[in-house]
Amino acid sequence: MAEINIKFDLIVTIVSKGYATDVIQTSKKAGAEGGTILLGRGAGVHEGGKIFGIPIEPEKEIVFTLIDNNKTNQVLKAIREELCLDEPGKGISFVLDVKKVVGICHLCGLEQKKDDEAKK
Repeated sequence: MAEINIKFDLIVTIVSKGYATDVIQTSKKAGAEGGTILLGRGAGVHEGGKIFGIPIEPEKEIVFTLIDNNKTNQVLKAIREELCLDEPGKGISFVLDVKKVVGICHLCGLEQKKDDEAKK
């Protein structure tokens, strides 16, 4: 099994329901390959709304973007600007270090090819 010798970050972006596709599209334009969308429910400072005295359960979408750490800043900046994350209630995005990655088969082939070329 070939190891992937790329350092990765995980960009986690939490936005209101309906905006995850915008996050994915923006990320791809900035250099990411895609992302994973999960559903969630908000409980933050901007989530206390009520209609007719009934609390609103704000639905959220969480986007996980695994990214080569050389591209992290440009992708994070694009998400921030395109989705206006500096405005209250628009969402949040943060980055986590990733120690190891397995299962990205298309990158294993690229790494093996680089290793083979380096041996020549």
